[in-house]
Amino acid sequence: MEKRSDLMTKGPHRTPHRSLLRADGFTDRELEKPMIGIANSFTEIIPGHMHLDKLAQAVKAGIYAAGGTPVEFNTIGVCDGIAMNHEGMKYSLPSRELIADSIEIMANAHPFDGLVLLASCDKIIPGMLNAAARLNIPSIFLSGGPMLPGRVNNRDVGLDKVFEAVGRFQRGRISQEELREYECSACPGAGSCSGMFTANTMSHLSEALGMALPFNGSIPATYAERTWLAKETGRQAVNLAIQGTKPREIMTKEAFENAMAVDMALGGSTNTTLHLPAMAYYAGLDLSLKDFDFFTERIPHLTSIAPAGPHHVQDLFYAGGIPAIMAELLHNGLIHPHPLTVAAKSIGDMLTEIGAGIKDPLVIRTVDQPVHKTGGLAILTGNLAPDGAVVKQAAVAEEMLKHSGPARTFDSEGEAFQAITGGGIQKGEVLVIRFAGPRGGPGMPEMLSPTSALAGMDLDKEVALITDGRFSGASRGAAIGHCSPEAAFGGPMAAIRDGDIIEIDIPGKTLNLKVSDREIEQRLQAFRFEPKIKTGYLARYASLVSSADKGAVFSI
Repeated sequence: MEKRSDLMTKGPHRTPHRSLLRADGFTDRELEKPMIGIANSFTEIIPGHMHLDKLAQAVKAGIYAAGGTPVEFNTIGVCDGIAMNHEGMKYSLPSRELIADSIEIMANAHPFDGLVLLASCDKIIPGMLNAAARLNIPSIFLSGGPMLPGRVNNRDVGLDKVFEAVGRFQRGRISQEELREYECSACPGAGSCSGMFTANTMSHLSEALGMALPFNGSIPATYAERTWLAKETGRQAVNLAIQGTKPREIMTKEAFENAMAVDMALGGSTNTTLHLPAMAYYAGLDLSLKDFDFFTERIPHLTSIAPAGPHHVQDLFYAGGIPAIMAELLHNGLIHPHPLTVAAKSIGDMLTEIGAGIKDPLVIRTVDQPVHKTGGLAILTGNLAPDGAVVKQAAVAEEMLKHSGPARTFDSEGEAFQAITGGGIQKGEVLVIRFAGPRGGPGMPEMLSPTSALAGMDLDKEVALITDGRFSGASRGAAIGHCSPEAAFGGPMAAIRDGDIIEIDIPGKTLNLKVSDREIEQRLQAFRFEPKIKTGYLARYASLVSSADKGAVFSI
């Protein structure tokens, strides 16, 4: 069988290449086998990644057992929680493209026969899947798994409750000692933060997309089952390489439709509306923010995972995980059964083979008894967001589903956070954080501090927040993001003035500025955008990146 790795291992003219590979310790037999690259995003600063060095060893064992040769290399990673609310967050989304670029470079400079993509957290997972779509060589994704929840006051808690505790502390509702208890107890060890935040949402959607094996998203990081899955992932990577099954055979339009459907059932992070369109773009497909709208209406919300509800990802695992959700959706004709998976079976056949089904109806509801009759996300349009905006409606209080109030404009997250924690926000206001998109941020920095502060101060049921930036998957409340086109591109967000009335109707899926079209146009004609950063990677990123509704991708 002719292999891709033959370009560096086969024939007399590759003698110098083999000589260098022998310096690495590879033997004749290893050089003859399929060579599987392991793109490992291990770092010692990201909790979701600090154990990936050990998990990579299990992947290698699976590759060796299946007759392949593993070759590990590394990528970068940003911890969104640690980068939150300072300049570091500007680098999180841009890191996605660097990660994809680095994998493309490594996999083409050293022509591996297949790839295992090993990551756990927010932008790193889609960065790796973007690379798989771009390279289109046999690939399989493996997550490091979710963190277990911590315990405070005899209740399960995650990182979202720590951010909210800051707001409660600011209001004098908890003591310094109680705040420290949250700090020391909420994140008990390795894994991606324990709720249905962006990292865990993307891990779960990799299953729905067909690019990861069953339970990839929900097996906790510290469980033995995660090691078993790693070995099986390594074994299957070799099979994919031998069979020649490529990502674009798996990442089809129907597969993306399945992923969007599962996203709605999960009530996942709003950031999926950035990452799924980006993956589709690199796979040669057209998908935008507005395409999610069909699924928000059609797919019921079946789980209530933190921050929207009381459960954590550990509970979802015991309830049957993504296979149970997909089996329930398939039984009701809400997903496609035919898309191929990395298990070398169709979604339908795979679910039948593993006996997928709901094990705990308190955690995973049935379609006829859902948490909500419509999906966890909602796409809003109107004169304030002609190309769309997104809100996690599953995490919005009933009284805020419809809201009208005066605008308070801020041109940075920091300004808004200071106003919130300083007690300068009035009930009924609509906070506007603009120039926070892919170009304007730059880097579309994720915001958890403002939304958590509002929740911690019990203002999330009285104050809305809209932005052309984005929110953490841990955010809750009437937090509307991704308003497109963004202010930096001359979008309507740039025309808002303090006191303008903004009307939000989440059930009606509208977002409007109660100002005449003529007045908006006149205001925008006088607008000029001045980039915040003019040198370095962020300046280059801002000059190349698309709008959020297209996935914040590079068009070249």
